[in-house]
Amino acid sequence: MKILCIFLTFVFTASCGPSVSQKKTKEDLERKRECYLVRGACKTSCNSWEYIYNYCSTEPCCVVREYQKPLIKPITTSSYRVNDKSTILHKTRL
Repeated sequence: MKILCIFLTFVFTASCGPSVSQKKTKEDLERKRECYLVRGACKTSCNSWEYIYNYCSTEPCCVVREYQKPLIKPITTSSYRVNDKSTILHKTRL
């Protein structure tokens, strides 16, 4: 009788869990959702301005690299301004 109870417990616990295909489908959907949350796209290949975040089933999740604007230093020039009494050197910004 104990063996029958153990066997039935095993059968019910093994059959109640999700199947392998359902588990894989659920994982794929979670990966795609995570890809879209980081503003990525599941494509066959990524471009040079994109990086691979993770994989959606078999294809990579491509996310655009963050654009960093180049720093531009202000240009300063020296100019002479003639005043009534003397010549003064001024720095001007362009």
